Amino acid sequence: MSSADVREAITQAHRGEWARVVAALTRRFGDLDIAEEAAAEAFAVAVERWPADGVPPNPGAWLTTTANRKAIDRIRRESKRDDKQREARTVYHDDPPEPPGAIEDERLRLIFTCCHPALAPETRVALTLRMVGGLTVSEIARAFLVQETTMGQRITRAKAKIKTARIPYRVPSAEDLPDRVSGVLAVLFLVFNEGYLATGPGTDPIRHDLSAEAIRLTRLIRALLPADGEVAGLLALMLLTDARRPARVSATGELVTLEEQDRGAWDSALIAEGHRLVRERLAAGVAPGRYQILAAINAVHTSARDVRDTDWSQVVALYDQLVRLDPSPIVALNRAVAVAEIDGPEVALAAVDRLADQLAGYHAYHATRAHLLRRLGLGGQARGAYDKAIELAGNTAEIAYLTRRRDQLGDRSRSMPIEGS
Repeated sequence: MSSADVREAITQAHRGEWARVVAALTRRFGDLDIAEEAAAEAFAVAVERWPADGVPPNPGAWLTTTANRKAIDRIRRESKRDDKQREARTVYHDDPPEPPGAIEDERLRLIFTCCHPALAPETRVALTLRMVGGLTVSEIARAFLVQETTMGQRITRAKAKIKTARIPYRVPSAEDLPDRVSGVLAVLFLVFNEGYLATGPGTDPIRHDLSAEAIRLTRLIRALLPADGEVAGLLALMLLTDARRPARVSATGELVTLEEQDRGAWDSALIAEGHRLVRERLAAGVAPGRYQILAAINAVHTSARDVRDTDWSQVVALYDQLVRLDPSPIVALNRAVAVAEIDGPEVALAAVDRLADQLAGYHAYHATRAHLLRRLGLGGQARGAYDKAIELAGNTAEIAYLTRRRDQLGDRSRSMPIEGS
């Protein structure tokens, strides 16, 4: 096996096994710091040994065994301290595992643990993205539009609070699940988004492993809470979005916007399942939540055989509903994109410009402005907006697309805004 093949095997193992290893170690040792550090050390050993020894037949088992040994070594080193004696004893005694409770999937159990109500909502999301999604601190910081150092401190404080407050690695009971699920859905949505439009340096523009894992875990929650409309809505949203994945990146590695995508390449089975879930929620006659409305918007987009058949009035009406539930600047930005298709780019640009103070550090804000300015024939201003969007964007395919559009400003043809990618 070549060195390139070994590197690829390690990359794939990290994507597929990180969460399993961390979850297994957290369950055994009850300490997120130990679990994360030992998992990281196990992958470091793999980087050192696999090129010489070869990739093991079962990489996940090899990594878990190695990580367990690293964790035991650390606890033994620290067991001289009085407050570590109890933790050290857990290494030498095979106590029966805690019953799984309502959730048998270990990674999903870890998500619920990281989403403990004692932690602030944003902290829960960030911690879970790190511990379960395996995202780097830099990737998580981009998702939250904050500095990397700020996010690192937030995650460190969260782990410290779990340890100090003795928050257990414990599955919530079935009756507690509905109260805990909103934080978990937020985590899964961000994990999916990172897979759908990956921001990490040197990563593929689309990380199917992350989006597939988010879908898998959401299906598990759907089985646990079949009557929860927002769970169904999030699953539908993920399916309808993931259905477009085969057409989203060109052979040259450039983002392909909704306007230009080959709709014949979309996954018809995922679209059918997503539409069915949306129809089920509509038939329920219950006021929809955020994920259900986002799923309905995607259902409108995926129902059109051609972009010219899109019912933009319906899209704007759905965004009007969403704004009442979630009056965030990003929702307002996406609504403006749809407004441009009905009232024109000048009206939409005025709405976008009102978001300048809130979204100055968000690449999609500048990309949307660039597209609207381009449609208005304001090439110089559009170029400046493209430059800023390229500077802030982290996805390689998106950067390639924005760069081409900037460099083709002599072309006065319309382009589809980011919301439709």
